[in-house]
Amino acid sequence: MRKGTRSWNKNSDVYFTGGIIMTRLISVVIMGAWLFVSSEPLSAEEQKREGSVEEGTGFSMFGTESIKGFDEKKVDKDPICDRSKRPKIHKVEPDEAKPGTKVIIKGENFGTKECFHGVAFSATGAAKIDYKFVNDTTIEAIVPDTKAGMTFIDVVAGGGNARSKGFLVHSK
Repeated sequence: MRKGTRSWNKNSDVYFTGGIIMTRLISVVIMGAWLFVSSEPLSAEEQKREGSVEEGTGFSMFGTESIKGFDEKKVDKDPICDRSKRPKIHKVEPDEAKPGTKVIIKGENFGTKECFHGVAFSATGAAKIDYKFVNDTTIEAIVPDTKAGMTFIDVVAGGGNARSKGFLVHSK
């Protein structure tokens, strides 16, 4: 017989069949062990009464009371934010300034005062920016104290966010 070929005599069939049986036996043992481990009784901490509230889930996660009933007066006061209108910045005046200077951001779809979320300068990260919502097309903001250089101005409204062209911040 040549090297690398198998002979299919009775002995090799026994070894082959024995291998299949051994593989299935190992699988059964592994599955049995897994079922045994997963069927252990729950610890006292894991056992809860049916219908009990699990802390950290749903409204209790945020310390917020669930909505109970309907209050038409409250619904009438809630703002309606149009998320389909993406904001856009057309112009920032002036287009360069020192920290502490007021800039006027002109654009469209800034929404209503209740739906407007804020202004950010990319060079300052998450720093709070002082701004005044004027109307759907105008925002006034104060240039924050930051290093001199180029930055972007972002406005975040109900319909998303918009980024200005580069804005130059001069040194103090």
